[in-house]
Order: sequence, then C-alpha cells, then structure tokens
Amino acid sequence: MSQADVRPESESVGTVVVAGAANLAIAIAKLVAGLISGSAAMLSEAAHSVADTTTEVLLFQALRRGARPADQRHPFGYGKESYVWAFFAAMFTFVAGAGFAVTHGVTTILVHEHSGDYLISYIVLGVSFVIESISLARAVRQVRRESRRWQTTPRRFLRLTADTTVKAVFLEDSAALIGLVLAGLGVGLSHATGDEVWDGVASILIGLLLLTVAGVLAGNNLSLLVGRAVPERLRHEIEQELAGLPEVERIDTLLTMQLGPQDILVAAKVDFRDEATGAQIEAAADEAELRLTDRYPEIRFVFLDPTRSMPGATGTARHTQAGPSPDAGGPEPT
Repeated sequence: MSQADVRPESESVGTVVVAGAANLAIAIAKLVAGLISGSAAMLSEAAHSVADTTTEVLLFQALRRGARPADQRHPFGYGKESYVWAFFAAMFTFVAGAGFAVTHGVTTILVHEHSGDYLISYIVLGVSFVIESISLARAVRQVRRESRRWQTTPRRFLRLTADTTVKAVFLEDSAALIGLVLAGLGVGLSHATGDEVWDGVASILIGLLLLTVAGVLAGNNLSLLVGRAVPERLRHEIEQELAGLPEVERIDTLLTMQLGPQDILVAAKVDFRDEATGAQIEAAADEAELRLTDRYPEIRFVFLDPTRSMPGATGTARHTQAGPSPDAGGPEPT
C-alpha cells in the first residue's frame, strides 16, 4: 500500500485525536465554571464539549473499525462500518448536547436564577476560544489539503466528501466557536442587565446550533450507509477512462458506490468491439483496472461485464448512474 493510500486516513486520525483532547480539557473547565457561576450558557457549553468529546471517541472508533481489511465474510471490507459509528456520534450530539442545552435554557428563563461570579465564565470562555481555534485550524488545513488533491474548492469538498470524520470535526469545531460567542453574549448581557433571560436564550441558541450540526452529519452518514455514488464529475471521468480503451465500443451501464471513506466500487456493462478476441477483452479489462486504480487510488474494486448494445445505439453510454450536476460540489478530481 502506497503512502498516498494511507495518508488521508492517518491524517484524519490525528485531526480526531487533537479535537478530542481539546474538547475534553475544555469540557472540564466549562463544567467547573458553570457550577461556580451558575450560568446556564456555561453549563450548556459544558454539555456541548462533553458531546463533542464523546463524538471524537466514536469517530476514532469509526476510523479504527472501518480500516479493517476485507475477509471472507466481508469481501468488500468494513468501510461502511465507519459511517455507522459516525451516525452514532451525530445522534449523541443530538440527544446529549442539544437536548440538555435547550431544556436547561428554558428552565433558566422560567426560574431566572443565577448564583456565583461572572469572572470565571469570561476566563474559561476566552481560553476555550483559543483552544478550539487551534483544533479548528488543524481541521481547516486538512480540508484545504484534501481539496487541492481533488482539484476542487474546500466548500465543495466538505459538501460531498466520503470522509465523514474530517467533516464532523470541522463542523463541530466551527459550531464550538459559534457556541462560545453565543455563551459570551448571553453571560455578558445577563451581567450587564441583571436579567438572566439572556443567559437562557444563549443556552437555547447553543442547543439549536447543535441540532443543526447533528442533523447535517446524520443525514450525510445515512446517505453513505444506503450506498451513495461518487460525485458526478468523478463518475464522468471514470466513464471516459473506460471508453478510451481501444477495444471498447461504448459503456452501456456505469454504477459506482462509496464503500468507505477511501474505498470506491466501480461496476460497468461494456460493449467491446465485435472483432475483439477473448484474450484482447481480458487484456482490456486488466488495463481498465490499472488505469482507474493508478489515477484514483480510492478505487479498490472494478467489475466489467461484457455486453452487447441495442441495435442502432450510438454515443458513449446508454445508461449510467444518475447523479448531481458537475457544479453540485464535492471532491471532483480533474
């Protein structure tokens, strides 16, 4: 296995570990500050960081379990298991983080009770912002590096990347910084006005923020679990690679599927030229696999089925997998 094959996965592990360590330290500090100050926003932020820490543990498990090699019972590997654990992580954020933040915020608005000093909240919020910024900076570097490798923009890479771990860390760290700003505004307004309703409102807004992130990540992982195709531009280039073989007349059907963050399956019905011999067809199939795996190391399985086109058929492909337009975004190599 080449270095190019393992680099994205190992980099994702590092990103998850850094984010997990940062969130654990921040969660403890926020909890202490929340208990001393009695701030609903601080306690909600503590729940936010606890949810993020648990999420990183589950994402680490996703990377570890999903990277296991194929065996007799699982001939295509365990890549999809990484999406199962990532889905669990999104659900934990939904239930533990968002649920606590919203309910505690509502309680604070109704009770209007606050005890303790505001100063410790300000200190913890400031330190937490610095630590979260460092964690997010690492995730941003990975996103930019991967988007350059795929010849696309970071925004498009994040939209359709099959590496749900780096997407989760990026979104969670971004949400963490936004949550810290919301908590700071809530604590500051409550301190300035003496009205704890602002603290409760900030807590509810943090909960809604977590709901949004959890919903995006859960939907993305469900799509990959069901069996999502590769982005349209990549599918088109795979089709062109196959159609460019001298023995190939046309591609009748082309299907693709993300088997895991770094595993792609390609299956095609191919109409070979009538004069091609059996040996030439076998050589063309081998050449097709070599071309695809050399250009795209993520392609691990290539299945070609020789077939005849319908009489009078013309063009490159009669039936290919439907997908988003080339401008829809995502990792689209050129």
